[in-house]
Amino acid sequence: MTDVHATPDIAERSGTFALGGDLPVHRLGFGAMRIVGEGVWGPPRDRDEALAVLRRAIELGITFIDTADSYGPQISEQLIRDALRPYPDDLVIGTKAGFARTGPGQWHKLGRPEYLKQQVELSLRNLGLERIDLLQLHRIDPEVPLADQLGALVELREEGKIRHIGLSEVTVDELSAARAITPVASVQNQYAPSFRQSEDVLEQCERDGIAFLPWAPVARGEMAGADSPLAAAAAEHGVTPAQLSLAWLLHRSPVMLPIPGTSRVAHLEENTAAAAVRLSEEETERISQFLGV
Repeated sequence: MTDVHATPDIAERSGTFALGGDLPVHRLGFGAMRIVGEGVWGPPRDRDEALAVLRRAIELGITFIDTADSYGPQISEQLIRDALRPYPDDLVIGTKAGFARTGPGQWHKLGRPEYLKQQVELSLRNLGLERIDLLQLHRIDPEVPLADQLGALVELREEGKIRHIGLSEVTVDELSAARAITPVASVQNQYAPSFRQSEDVLEQCERDGIAFLPWAPVARGEMAGADSPLAAAAAEHGVTPAQLSLAWLLHRSPVMLPIPGTSRVAHLEENTAAAAVRLSEEETERISQFLGV
């Protein structure tokens, strides 16, 4: 297994991508959904460990953290503030708005302009920021015109409250429609070595230099366990299946910014070590063919 303890800035080895063209980040980031309670609801079981995870992420060289107003709700953003303020100069925090929460595991699309603006104001307060570097529309609300949803974010950008706008769970057509309204810095869709239904969106992002943030990058743990389809290949490389999964994503496309999440420091260190795993083009293609997705 790759050891990260002697290389505190190991995330740097994942390479760099300029979000929105002007915000350089290390490509292997951190997703802050799992630092809250069960069902992405309420406070974490172990607050001290959650804070330690965030601080260790910075020590490991992670410069991009993804969160959302709906994680907790609000608790993930507050933990980030409590753990990391004053923020490192090179840290980029992306958050999201567009869901209402009514309980553990309950998510409701809500894209009314006044709601989106309200949530961005809350995120600014919860994160302790004057401007959010990346604000992603968490989902497109089919009950509200897309122009109205993005129009609210454009207004906030013009007010200096957000820097770049991103999207989540969109099709190629939806991405094109959004880009007719505003520049789009990122797309966050579900994607993993064994779940590649957004291949066409990834390819569009690659053509246009848009960051692609795969959520559930190890397929909600499917790729991580001893029975992972990548277990044998991982053993050949002397790494864990989760590390090989993340390494494959990093090699799959230069616009790929994986954001694996966890609530444990040890798991964070394992994930971040994937930045040091090197795959040839032939090995990357062999893994793609082996999974046969």
